[in-house]
Amino acid sequence: MDGKAYDLHRGSSTAKARSTKRRSEMATAKTECRWRQTMKKRLMRSILAMMVMIVGIMAAEPTQKEENMALTLTSDAFTEGGEIPAKYTCEGADISPPLFWQGIPEGTKSLVLIVDDPDAPDPEAPKMTWVHWVLYNLPPSDGELPEGTRTAELPTGTLEGVNDWKRTGFGGPCPPIGRHRYYHKLYALDIVLPDLGNPVKEDVEAAMQGHIIAQSTLMGTYKKAK
Repeated sequence: MDGKAYDLHRGSSTAKARSTKRRSEMATAKTECRWRQTMKKRLMRSILAMMVMIVGIMAAEPTQKEENMALTLTSDAFTEGGEIPAKYTCEGADISPPLFWQGIPEGTKSLVLIVDDPDAPDPEAPKMTWVHWVLYNLPPSDGELPEGTRTAELPTGTLEGVNDWKRTGFGGPCPPIGRHRYYHKLYALDIVLPDLGNPVKEDVEAAMQGHIIAQSTLMGTYKKAK
């Protein structure tokens, strides 16, 4: 092969090599492009899935809070497990303490309030539960009983039961010995109870059997100073 032919052959081979290299580079670039697009799509799907999950959590949060809104009974006069001021006992004005409730569950038709003392007569040797107050058919909404609530001041529709002094109304703590516990129990019912006449606590409890949706208890203690 003479020099001129050799140069032509070498030039043709170089051009082919360059063309092959370009095609290879183009194929590699296309592959990288497709890989980037695939990864981008995967990333977008992951981000979208995460956003859907976050939105779902945020949307469910209020529902969770609502579900956690339990029926609660509180008082400005004493805290859970705290001492009941003498003002609300037989050593004071013997009036009912202020009571507040909230978190009434859906489907509630009426409320029942029972206040009793399971430590009578002696907390070291209890023999009975002394009943201090019985109210039923309280309105099914967030509400309160102000301090010293009397029969005429009860919410509309509320009916009274008889306490262990054989009368309606509130009777304050008056423990003969030791420190007693006084349970203020609020029940949410799915019915309105019929007029039970002058029921004792057991009558009201029997009537509301199978109808209790929720319950809240506030316990205070008292020991006579004298």
